[in-house]
Amino acid sequence: MNKDDVIREFKEAGALLEGHFILSSGLHSSRYLQCALALSEPSRAQRLSESLGKKILENISTKIDIVVSPAMGGLIIGHEIARFLDVPSIFLERVNGKFELRRGFTIKPDLNCLLVEDIVTTGLSSNESIEVIKRYGGNIIGEACLIDRSSGKANLETKLISLTSIDIPTFHKDEIPESLKDIPAIKPGSRNIS
Repeated sequence: MNKDDVIREFKEAGALLEGHFILSSGLHSSRYLQCALALSEPSRAQRLSESLGKKILENISTKIDIVVSPAMGGLIIGHEIARFLDVPSIFLERVNGKFELRRGFTIKPDLNCLLVEDIVTTGLSSNESIEVIKRYGGNIIGEACLIDRSSGKANLETKLISLTSIDIPTFHKDEIPESLKDIPAIKPGSRNIS
């Protein structure tokens, strides 16, 4: 899949939203990619994950033992990538604002872990997830995502493999352009759900 194919998949799913959004990073944007909606149709999820899975195998030669994803955004794509790679899939959840392993999940020392997310914007969730993996003694061998919103600018502790990169401008709250100021801001992400 090329960039146009990925964007078409999101548009056809109604998952490329226009408006005024506050991202989980706290940044503001005029466009939001709702991956859960894009992945809600199993055939679309399969197309996107198979394409990303092939790209992962082209770029990572180390044996992948397990896929680790941050909830909520990484749940579906992480599971689909694990299915493609035929390895287990586990996820991290926020407890009191910090990622933790729950539900009996564990990472054994020296397991080769692939981090899988839906979207990478700043890399904050990625790096928090990597710290949890390291705390358990796992080897982080790379990260994969459907869309890199940072256009390669996210400050990550590992190599990022993305299905595509999309440059969607983001703004700090004190730098919001006039075109967005009169549009009520929506927080569609899951980071601050209580």
